[in-house]
Amino acid sequence: MRKAVLFFAAMLAMSTAVKAEDHVMAATKSQQPTAQSQETLRLSLKDAQEYAIRQNRTLKNAELAVQEAYAARWQTIAAMLPQVDGSYAYSNYFGYSATMGTFTINMPNQGALGVTASVGINGQGVVGALMNNVAIDMQKISLEKSESELRGSVMSSYVSVQALQSISALLDSSLTNIQELESMTQQAVNAGAVEQTSADQIRVRVNTLKNSINAQKRNIELATNSLKVLLDVPVETELVLTEELDAVLSPERVLTLLGENFAIENNLDYQLLQKNVELAKKNVAMAGWAYGPTVSLAYNYTNQQYYGEGGMRMTPPNVMQVSVRMPLWSSGKRAAGVVEKKIALEEAKNTLSETTDNLEIAYRQLCYNLTNAYETFVNEKDNIDVAQRVFTSATNKYKYGASSNMELTNASNDLINAQSSYVQAILNLVNAQVELEKFLNN
Repeated sequence: MRKAVLFFAAMLAMSTAVKAEDHVMAATKSQQPTAQSQETLRLSLKDAQEYAIRQNRTLKNAELAVQEAYAARWQTIAAMLPQVDGSYAYSNYFGYSATMGTFTINMPNQGALGVTASVGINGQGVVGALMNNVAIDMQKISLEKSESELRGSVMSSYVSVQALQSISALLDSSLTNIQELESMTQQAVNAGAVEQTSADQIRVRVNTLKNSINAQKRNIELATNSLKVLLDVPVETELVLTEELDAVLSPERVLTLLGENFAIENNLDYQLLQKNVELAKKNVAMAGWAYGPTVSLAYNYTNQQYYGEGGMRMTPPNVMQVSVRMPLWSSGKRAAGVVEKKIALEEAKNTLSETTDNLEIAYRQLCYNLTNAYETFVNEKDNIDVAQRVFTSATNKYKYGASSNMELTNASNDLINAQSSYVQAILNLVNAQVELEKFLNN
C-alpha cells in the first residue's frame, strides 16, 4: 500500500515539476535583455579587464605618476638651458640735485630696461637628467605591474561570481528535487502510509538547502560588489557576465603556463630592482660630481632712459660674464656623501642578487601551487558530478520506497560539501593561475 501511494505521489510531483520547469525556462528566455541599457553592463572576462583598466582610479594615478616623472626630467634639463629674464625699473627723485663741490648734478627721473641671459652647466645637472630617465622607466614598470595586478584581480573576482552562480543553480535544482520529496512524503503521511517523522526529516533537509541557497546569494552579491569596485561602476549597475565558466577555466592555458620557461628578465620585480641598482649608480656619480666645477655664462643688456636734463650714464649697456666655480673645502661633507651613496649601491646590489636567487625558487613554488590546484580542481569537479548522481539516485530510490531518510540525508550532505569544495577548488585554481601569470609577466 505504502509503495503504491508513494509511486502515485511521485508521478504527480514529477509531472508538476516538468510543467514548472518549462514555465521557468520560457519566462527566463522572455526576460533576457535584447539591448544593453544604460544601467547594465554585459562583459566577457577580457571586456571586464579592459573596462577596469580604463576606469580604475588607482591605475589612473599610476599613469599620472609617469607623466610627473616626464615633467621632472624636463625641469632638470631646462635648468641647464639658457634662462632669460627681463626687468624694468622707474625711479623718481622729485627734482633732487646732487652737489659735488662747485658742480651741481641734476638727478632726473629715469627708467631702466634690462635683459639678462644666463646658462650654467655642471656634472650634477647632467647626471640628474640621466637619473630622471631611470625614474621614468621605474614608473612605467610600476604602471605595468599595477595593470597586471588589476587584470588578475578582475579575473579572480569575475570567476568567483561565476562559480557562486553555478553552485547556486545546482542548489536550486537540488532544492526542487527535495521539495518534491517533501510534498510526496507529506501526501503519504496524509494517506496514513508513513509516519510524520519521515516528512519532518525531509523538511529539515529542505530548510538546510534553503539556508545554503540564501548564503550563496549573499556571497554572490558580495563577489559582484567586489567586481563593481574593481570596475569602478555605481553599485546600482547590473553586471551580466557573458563568458561561461568553462571557457575561463581553460586546461590548455594551465598546461601552457606550466610548460613555459622562466625568463627572469621578464619579471617586473626583477626589472624594478635592476632599475634601482642603476639609480643607485647614478646617485654615486651625482655625489662625486659635487667635487666638479660649475661653468656659468651670463649676458646683461641695460637701456637707461632719463626723463629730463642732466643725469650720468654710469651703467654700461652690454655686459658679459664668464665664471668657473670650483669647490675647495667642505670639511668632509662631500666625501661623506660619496661614501653614503656607495653603501646604498652595495645594498641595492645585494638585494638584487638575493632576489635573483629567490625568484627561481618562487617560480618553482608557483608552478607547484598551480599543478596542485589544477589536480584538486579536476578531482573536485569529478566529486561533484558523483555526488550529484548519488543524490539523484537516492532521491529516485526514496520516491519508490527503496531507500531510507538516512541515506537521503547523507547524499544531500555529501552534495552540499562537494559543492563547497568545488567552489574553493575553482578559486584556488584561478588564484594560482593569476599569480603565475603575473610572475611570468604574461
